[in-house]
Amino acid sequence: MARPSATGRTTCAWQIPFAETIDDRAKKYVVSSTLSEVDWNADLVRGDLGPAVQRLKQESGAGLWVGGVTLLLALAEQGLIDEYEFLVQPVLAGHGPTLLAGLRERIQLGLVDRHELRSGAVALRYRPA
Repeated sequence: MARPSATGRTTCAWQIPFAETIDDRAKKYVVSSTLSEVDWNADLVRGDLGPAVQRLKQESGAGLWVGGVTLLLALAEQGLIDEYEFLVQPVLAGHGPTLLAGLRERIQLGLVDRHELRSGAVALRYRPA
């Protein structure tokens, strides 16, 4: 079974071509306060984020994948993330959004798993400590 995924409105806009190529069985959710509808096999999530995400976590049973800098920050601030997965690429960009910029309080994490890829990238999985 494919894991459901959720993205913010901005991430959704540039991911549509990508999303159309991934497994259509994966349920997709777009979190937005400005959109009135979404397509490409997705449901729109509006309103209070906390209860909506708790409901989705209970319904899916397989966990949710999240994309988007703004959505990630909102979920982290509310303590709604059970596990963080980071893919560290061996490239320095020097620009772009900073992950979790503006986080009000530190979140201590404990390493759960680490996997080195042939490309030189490292996949890291953490849980809040």
